[in-house]
Amino acid sequence: MSDDATADAARRAWRAMSDLVLDADRRTAVTEALGLSFARTRALRRLVDQPLTLRELAARLGADPPYATLIVDDLQERGLVQRTPHPDDRRAKLVQLTAAGRAAAVRAREILDQPPPALRALPPDEVASLLRVLERLQQLAADGGD
Repeated sequence: MSDDATADAARRAWRAMSDLVLDADRRTAVTEALGLSFARTRALRRLVDQPLTLRELAARLGADPPYATLIVDDLQERGLVQRTPHPDDRRAKLVQLTAAGRAAAVRAREILDQPPPALRALPPDEVASLLRVLERLQQLAADGGD
């Protein structure tokens, strides 16, 4: 395959993966199930593994700190997160999930982890092949793309 054909095939593959992964129906399902915007759901999911400072959360969301503050304020009003003093920096606060916030994040993950019907319809050997390719792509990305 020529370099142009390979580049075109890569673009088409990327577009197909993006269309599947960025499925608006799945985002809608999470939004409706939790009664939260998808941005707020993303914030909850970023806090599952550990508390973060507001600045760290903003960076992980790809948002500016004032917008992250609005998200956290709303999540705190809903009882899904709380702010606690940072153990090493008196000027900073950590944002962490409450029990209700953790339950909402788990519910979001359950919804988002459900493969679309088209993927479930593939034969097992094709699913296994797809998984191998995607895991290889993840490894290449982790290694810097080489």
